[in-house]
Amino acid sequence: MKGLVYHGPGQKSWDDVLDPTIEAPTDIVVRIDSSTICGTDLHILKGDVPACVPGTILGHEATATIVEKGNAVTTLEVGDRVLVSCITSCGRCRFCKEHRYGQCIGGGGWIFGHLINGLQAEYARVPFADTSVHKLPPEIANEQALFLADILPTSYEVGVLNGGVRPGDTVAIVGAGPIGLAAVMTAKLYTPGRIVVLDVADARLEHALAFGADIVVNNGETDPWQRSWSSRTGSESTSPSRRSAFRTRSSSAPRSSGPAATSRTSASTALQPPFTWRSCGSRT
Repeated sequence: MKGLVYHGPGQKSWDDVLDPTIEAPTDIVVRIDSSTICGTDLHILKGDVPACVPGTILGHEATATIVEKGNAVTTLEVGDRVLVSCITSCGRCRFCKEHRYGQCIGGGGWIFGHLINGLQAEYARVPFADTSVHKLPPEIANEQALFLADILPTSYEVGVLNGGVRPGDTVAIVGAGPIGLAAVMTAKLYTPGRIVVLDVADARLEHALAFGADIVVNNGETDPWQRSWSSRTGSESTSPSRRSAFRTRSSSAPRSSGPAATSRTSASTALQPPFTWRSCGSRT
């Protein structure tokens, strides 16, 4: 089969590789129907992820069809179309039982395209299949389901939920890439008062407006604090953003110490109102 193979920093190629096989009774082998790239793949290609060794097939997001299953797999059948999550779960360790699957210490977590061969290939082996893939209903297209493998849940969980977005909040999304746009979409589930997006690319800001942002700011040309705050006071307003940080309005948020608290204090002092800074990590 063919797969996108990492050969060291700055080196990748679409190679002939061995077909995957069942290695454990909880495995399945899938035919990849759709896959995509992530900023994490770019970090690997830059050499920022030393645990990913040359020879590894990249990729951790896919929809697929099961072509083979291990004899311990009980909830899935050959022919099922599934969403393959970026995170696998052993289902037994402490962290999996606490629903913190990314911290799995039983052999799962983020392993695709990192510690084992990934999903940017024609076929792939998926460990812990019963607890790591999700059957897809026939009415959901592969391209629709694909965003649930990583992009949409990352923006929602790491951004919106961890950011504590509540009705009436002002939410600032820094970066209008795929994660940032998904954060605009999912933040709207909590009816914030307004969503401000910042980015240096006007094309991205236009998409942010289409996704539901109220204000977009090209922070390469404009001071975002001045522009977004002037809109609150009735002056000229502006445009978009990029995804790794949230500012949510709150009068009762707990204070913290350390470098993050320094950023929060200086930002709040500059703008006066009771803002709380939420740093939202992500892999893009």
